[in-house]
Order: sequence, then structure tokens, then C-alpha cells
Amino acid sequence: MSTIKVSNLQNASAASPAFVLAADGSATANLSSLNGGALAGARNRIINGDMRIDQRNAGAAITVAAAGNGYGADRFYCENFQSGTLTIQQSSTAPTGFNNSLVHTVTVTDTPGASDYLFQSTSIEGLNMADLGWGTANAQSVTLSFWVRSSVTGTYGIGLRNSAGNRSYVATYTVNAANTWEEKLISITGDTSGTWLTTNGLGVRIFWDLGSGSNLNGTANAWNAGSYWRTSGCVNWIANSGATFYITGVQLEPGTVATPFERRSYGAELALCQRYYETSYPAGTAVGGTSDGTGAILSVAINTTDFYNIGCFRFSVKKRASPTLNAYNPVTGGLNQFRGYSDGSNGATVNFTWVNDSGAGRSGCASANLTGNFIYGFHFAASAEL
Repeated sequence: MSTIKVSNLQNASAASPAFVLAADGSATANLSSLNGGALAGARNRIINGDMRIDQRNAGAAITVAAAGNGYGADRFYCENFQSGTLTIQQSSTAPTGFNNSLVHTVTVTDTPGASDYLFQSTSIEGLNMADLGWGTANAQSVTLSFWVRSSVTGTYGIGLRNSAGNRSYVATYTVNAANTWEEKLISITGDTSGTWLTTNGLGVRIFWDLGSGSNLNGTANAWNAGSYWRTSGCVNWIANSGATFYITGVQLEPGTVATPFERRSYGAELALCQRYYETSYPAGTAVGGTSDGTGAILSVAINTTDFYNIGCFRFSVKKRASPTLNAYNPVTGGLNQFRGYSDGSNGATVNFTWVNDSGAGRSGCASANLTGNFIYGFHFAASAEL
């Protein structure tokens, strides 16, 4: 084998070398990007791909019944339109280098009919996909990578779809060994057709099929005109009693080569999640859970029997769009109720109005039909999901 001995590696038109080679054999790389994406914070378009953040459930399992849906971890949404039932939950079972995953477990089996479906998905805002140029002649390729572990081996379907549901890329991957972590890499040619939003709307949605009917079958490794996320012959995971399916380390990045998972700080990842969903509950407390009222928003209302603005709050992060708000009693967990700390009462209805910003809403205001003097408290959950 030959050896080329040089001091630096530098493009002829570059102002400085890309690699500086030292006499001791070490090298310094002057890199500003990988696959066209910045080295810090912008390469991976997926939010919470390592399943660290679970604001809604604080790690508790939730049931996704027939015609049901839910978030097992922030930004990861499961929808079930068939007769089977499953649970989803943040899990500490994970491959080396990760601490969490999202586990799905079959509790009631089903063989999906032609129009039935079951999928796990995540959505990317159009503003975070705009630079890829999809829908134009300059559409860039991307690479999707993730870790998967399933008790059911075989071929699984995956799909990427636009907001209108009339353009979708279908691919497959294989679970080779049961109950074993495997990394999957899928390169996808950018779509030069169709309409792909570059606004704060839905840019692209990614689907992992867990059991859907033939109406969702598309052509593999190609862009399809329609909404598809599997091919014929794919595993119907939901048909297997007690089956498990874990996923983590999800990354979507520009280019045709997968790079190591981009791990942001916990605070940065939480803030990204809060653009779409935020609660006032302390970390580790599920939304609607009962507690001692820690972290509740407190205020005072004085001598009124009318609807009265009784306390304002500010979101930690400006929302993608004007959010849907729910209030919760901080002691009982009652929906749209507050805690009267003056007299220990529970149950008065809380309604939300806006102050200052009627758009994405950096602040909100609670109002309630009160009688007399109250010190009151409540928790909130604000959703601006795609």
C-alpha cells in the first residue's frame, strides 16, 4: 500500500486547508458543515429523536385504542385506525449511546382491512425543511437513520409524505433478528414535484408502519402520487399478541451519507419541543396528574361575580401557531378547573383568553367565574402541534 506524504490538504481555490497534518501523525480538520448542515444544532431535522422528552406522560404508558391516537414521547405521534389496541411508552431500553427509546406493545391483535392503518409518525415544520428545495428542480437528497428493535422479524414499511397527502416516498427496511437493536439507514432522493410547505405548516411527515391495509401500499424506493407508507408483503406487527417495537436515534439530514446522531443539550431539545407543546408542570409530573400544586400559576381575584382576568403567564418558548390551551387543577388534576387556596376549594371552571399577543401567543390569561376573594392556582398545557 502506498503512502502520500503531505503537510496539508487544501482545495486549489480555498483560502485555508481543510486538514492540517502534524509531524506526530495527528490531524486538525477545519470543517464548518457535514452533508451541508451546520455542525451544531441544524443537521438533524428531527426533534426529540432520542425520546428524552416526554412532557405529557412523564414516562407512563398510554393506551392507543381502536380509532385512538396519542404521543408516547414529544413529537412522536401514534395513530390507530383498526380494531387492535396497543400501549406506547418512553422506555429505558436503548442501544449503546442512548438512554431512552419509545416502545409499542400489542395488547389486542388485529388483521387490518384494506383501508385500516396503524403507524408511528413524526412531523417536521416547513420552515425547517425549506432549504431542501423539495418541489423544485433543485431538490436535495436526504438520509433517514434510526435504531429499531422488534420481537417480530421481517420487512417493514416507512414513508415520507407532504402536507396535502398527494406525494409520498415509500421505502422498506428489514428487522433481521428478534429483540435485537439494529440501525437502519435509508437514502431518499429529493422530490422535484408536488407542493411542499416552507411555512410554519407541515413540511413533511414520516411514517413507520405497524399494521396497515393494502390501500396504503405504494411503490418502494420511489415517489408516489398519493398517501402511502408500506408495500405489499410488509409485516403487520399488530397481528402478533404481545409483540414489541422499539425505536430511537431518529435522524433526518441532508445528503446521502448518514452521520452520527446529533445530540443537543437537554435544555435545547426541551425548548425545541416547547415550540409545539408546553406545560407548566414540573419535570417528571404528567399532565393532569395530582400533586401538591408545585409550580402552579398563582394569582388573586378580588370581589367579583363576573368573568375576570385573574392571572397571566408567559410561555417559555413562542409557539409555532396560536395554541390550544387546557387548564388543570394543580392538586386534583381536574380538567379546566382551578384550586382555591384561600378556602381549599376545588372545581371552579377556568377559561382562557389572550392578552398582548393573539398570534403564536407569548402570553395567556386565565379567567374564571368567581365569587368573593380568592387566591387561586392552576397548571396549563398548550398545544400547537402540526
